[in-house]
Amino acid sequence: MYDSIKQKGKRKRLVEKLVSKGIKDKGVLEAIINIPRHFFMDKDFQDYAYDDKAFPITNNQTISQPYTVAFQTQSLNIIPNDKVLEIGTGSGYQTSILIYMKSKVYTVERIFDLHRKAKKTLSKLNMYPEEIKWSDGYLGLNENAPFDKILVTAGCPDIPSELLKQLSINGKMIIPVGLKEQEMFLVKKEGDNNYSKKNLGKFNFVPMLKNKI
Repeated sequence: MYDSIKQKGKRKRLVEKLVSKGIKDKGVLEAIINIPRHFFMDKDFQDYAYDDKAFPITNNQTISQPYTVAFQTQSLNIIPNDKVLEIGTGSGYQTSILIYMKSKVYTVERIFDLHRKAKKTLSKLNMYPEEIKWSDGYLGLNENAPFDKILVTAGCPDIPSELLKQLSINGKMIIPVGLKEQEMFLVKKEGDNNYSKKNLGKFNFVPMLKNKI
């Protein structure tokens, strides 16, 4: 796995573009400029790794657009030692951003091939989540709850009640809701069974499916 000066230069330009689109969180920008996104992509697309676009990965899934990764992460206001549940490990790129920002990451992926590949890629980068599990994202990780933050990387038809239960008081979840097109919601747990919800605009994600494990 090789990270060239040219690729580092492309990351710098990507960060400049993200700043122009409203990303201000220094921790997020530092992670993006330092994490080699091309490591998480198929060889056919590596030359385009620092374009602000989503690209196909295995199993008909995608690696999210860098702006989307940055936007979701910034919206959660990640701070060191936050206990974060990620639903949809995918390529592992979003996972690596969260780890770089010194949060304690628990991540779940329903597709075994993606789970295995992401685990291998993260290991090569010496990045180790607290837990990386092959499981149904709709179930979350109740055995490790509660979580300060939950980040969902696939479109849900509605907000899963099980994930809401796994938020700590004052915890936040960012989740795209909808089928063909999603609206991004930031949910805050104000108290037991008491949640506030803010619509952050329209995005496109692959659908979140229930597992048959």
